[in-house]
Amino acid sequence: MQEENESNYSSSRYRTPDGAPADIVIFTITSNNRQRVKKALPDRELEVMLIQRKKWPFEGQWALPGGFCAESESMYECARRELREETGVADVHMEYLNVYSSPGRDPRGWIISHAFCALVREDLLADRRADDDAADVRLFPVGEALEMDLAFDHREVLTDALNRIRERMVTTTIASEFLPEAFTISELYQVIRTVVPDFEERNFIRKITSTQSREGIIEEVRDTEGRPLLSNRYSQRAAQLYRFTGYKPQLSIYR
Repeated sequence: MQEENESNYSSSRYRTPDGAPADIVIFTITSNNRQRVKKALPDRELEVMLIQRKKWPFEGQWALPGGFCAESESMYECARRELREETGVADVHMEYLNVYSSPGRDPRGWIISHAFCALVREDLLADRRADDDAADVRLFPVGEALEMDLAFDHREVLTDALNRIRERMVTTTIASEFLPEAFTISELYQVIRTVVPDFEERNFIRKITSTQSREGIIEEVRDTEGRPLLSNRYSQRAAQLYRFTGYKPQLSIYR
């Protein structure tokens, strides 16, 4: 076979995929105040946004939002456009998750999908609406979504995305997106456990404020005279308020 070069190259020699869509996994933490006599933290739940397909294939089934990439755009641009067209959600920062290419994953042919994911505040999804190829768009508790008969291989994509955001929750300060500027340790701990249910850390306050590799992530909030600021917003007894400092430690598995 003749060696390929600039003058004789032809794409017709190669089998190309029948399409390259972007699939988007958008998580959020919903919050509802408890109707109780005693003060308590609100009920928080990790939810994922799904669309109900209104066209073949998988008409009527729930799926992740997404669609095919145009030649004139990047995959990331495609993801942002499809999210906006199918759900009305815009200006959400997403990160690349993975590529999905198992044979038979899509009945339309050889379809290689690139998935993106994000964990965003609930208010960024307030204007969500079904559009384009979607008959409906809703938020579902993640546990419920994983039990559903999702279209394509979207249960696998959702599972991978869930693992990614759980890793992000315990290795970055993303929890700050779901807290007021000044918060109690109980609020922070609850947000982490909402995303990572098996997260358990005894003496959490001591470890996050004094462990060498984590010291400086948060700090006590004080008034203009240097006195600690307390809050009894969610408890009978006032608790110290903290805030994130903006410091992001470089953690190591060897430390």
